Amino acid sequence: MSSSNESDLIYALDDRPPFREASYAAIQHVLASFVGIITPTLVIGGVLGLGEHISYLISMALIVSGVATFIQAKRPAGVGAGMLCVQGTSFAFLSSILAAGFIAKANGGGPDEILALIFGVAFLGAFVEIFLSQFLHKLKGIITPLVTGIVITTIGVSLIKVGITDLAGGFKAPDFGSAENLILGVTVLTIIIVLNRSSNALIRLSSIIIGLVIGFIIAGFLGKISFAGLATLPMINIPIPFKYGFSFDWNAFIPIALIYLITAIETSGDLTANSIFSKQPIKGDLYQSRIKGGVLADGVNSLIAAMFNTFPNTTFSQNNGVIQLTGVASRYVAYFIAAILIVLGLFPIIGGVLQQIPKPVLGGATLVLFGTVAAAGIKILASENLDRRKLLIMAVSFGAGLGVLLNPGVLGEMPKIVQNILGSAVTLSGLTAITLSVILPEPSSSEEQVSEKEMFQEK
Repeated sequence: MSSSNESDLIYALDDRPPFREASYAAIQHVLASFVGIITPTLVIGGVLGLGEHISYLISMALIVSGVATFIQAKRPAGVGAGMLCVQGTSFAFLSSILAAGFIAKANGGGPDEILALIFGVAFLGAFVEIFLSQFLHKLKGIITPLVTGIVITTIGVSLIKVGITDLAGGFKAPDFGSAENLILGVTVLTIIIVLNRSSNALIRLSSIIIGLVIGFIIAGFLGKISFAGLATLPMINIPIPFKYGFSFDWNAFIPIALIYLITAIETSGDLTANSIFSKQPIKGDLYQSRIKGGVLADGVNSLIAAMFNTFPNTTFSQNNGVIQLTGVASRYVAYFIAAILIVLGLFPIIGGVLQQIPKPVLGGATLVLFGTVAAAGIKILASENLDRRKLLIMAVSFGAGLGVLLNPGVLGEMPKIVQNILGSAVTLSGLTAITLSVILPEPSSSEEQVSEKEMFQEK
């Protein structure tokens, strides 16, 4: 296919592709999103020591992603964008969820209590996004691209520590930083980089999965994998609402509620990109209806996710690239994607095998994923006209957020609630950016001209 018609659609939004074409397109979407769906669960399970629960949590992540993708495409009762929007576990919540887990742990809770708190605050937090979906257009003056870029960059930077820790062997690993761990992690990282530069689009889309598989095989030869526990897993995983209970803590809730606010804006951007690739309007009533329904579905799907024991969902931006690649924008393909994800999630052995991925292998992949999150935030910031006001907001927001990340003890003498809320780099940088954006006046046109003149003179 020539470059001139690469973006032309073979199957439009409401077309029904034949079974073979629909299945092939669906598999490509699953390959592009699979690692993103399961990785947050693997990271959270590993950091919080959730052990035997991880396999079940992975299964629930896959099943709920399938259901959520179906809802976005089907649009029942106006819930959903009515487009091919693949939903999956959101990386944006990762640091806030880990913080909530550590709050439960500090109170003496075990895995069940940790998960009860995480899913409790995630469930109630989803109502924030559900509510915001009805007033999204009024938030754009507060949650600007500047604020979104700062928050997403901080999320990525704060998660890089998790990725590099896993690459070296994992937190408190007896062989942490060993040459074997570092070589294994760097090997996976190198494979992903090389494959990502391939001219073959399918190989690029599958680079992380291929890197994980090769790393997994190498780790097997090194004796780092054991399948001894797989025999004890049940044949089928049955979704059980609030399997681990339900609890709440304001300290855990506020950071997660803030991320729901940010992802509502982020999702509207992903849905706009999806509309462009699907040759749908990006102005007018139909467009506004799609955005409203899509963000509403984001909140409802996160509500379902918390109810059925997995972490908040969001639309995956990488799948917009698959639409452009395949020329298939049919929302009926989403039904195939949903079916594949649900079937994968029903069988515990899949989660059991994935749980055995060694930390260095996972770290080699997550280092790329988390770095990509940070890079996405930087890209948003780079698209802004960075005048003195915006640079000041960025400087103070990053200084505050990354400051508490690098030295958590700075809040050691503050009340516990202040430590738990403002001790999160993402929360502090986000709140700082929002506050400064509201209270600092926009520069007048004459000030902007002076600023540009100063910049020119400096050059």
